[in-house]
Amino acid sequence: MHRTPRVSIQTGDFDVAAEISNLRAGDHRIGAVCSFLGTVRDRNQTDTGPTGSVQSMELEHYPGMTEKAIEEMIDEAHRRFDFFGARVIHRIGLLQASDQIVLVAITSAHRGESFRACEFLMDYLKTQAPFWKKEQTSAGAQWVDARVSDDVALARWGIQSGNA
Repeated sequence: MHRTPRVSIQTGDFDVAAEISNLRAGDHRIGAVCSFLGTVRDRNQTDTGPTGSVQSMELEHYPGMTEKAIEEMIDEAHRRFDFFGARVIHRIGLLQASDQIVLVAITSAHRGESFRACEFLMDYLKTQAPFWKKEQTSAGAQWVDARVSDDVALARWGIQSGNA
């Protein structure tokens, strides 16, 4: 049986329903699916509040290194939480406001483990995944810095990132 890879880094959009269907396929143990879908905001958000309009965002990564880092994140989530399957998709390239940018989906026997694993992976992705983001704003292009609030979210899991 062909299994979908756990991690995909891609320029193209994705179909959330199809991804979740593929993740669930044939696994009758599953009693819960939790997913997070992130989209590109039209406003820049810092720790102190909105700062300006965003026309587009461009994401870059190191092929191979990024996938490996996210696979390791999923392995760490498996050490902490009891779940069956995980699917992480992250887009790269030029994205517009409201475009889908990231999907994290988790299957488990019960909702609690799915919720916690999904939230853990998103907190980990926000601070530890090797992506570089540049926003095109009304004031020009600017690289997006790590936010203190993202480091605080990761610290809840006992992990210090030191990014911001």
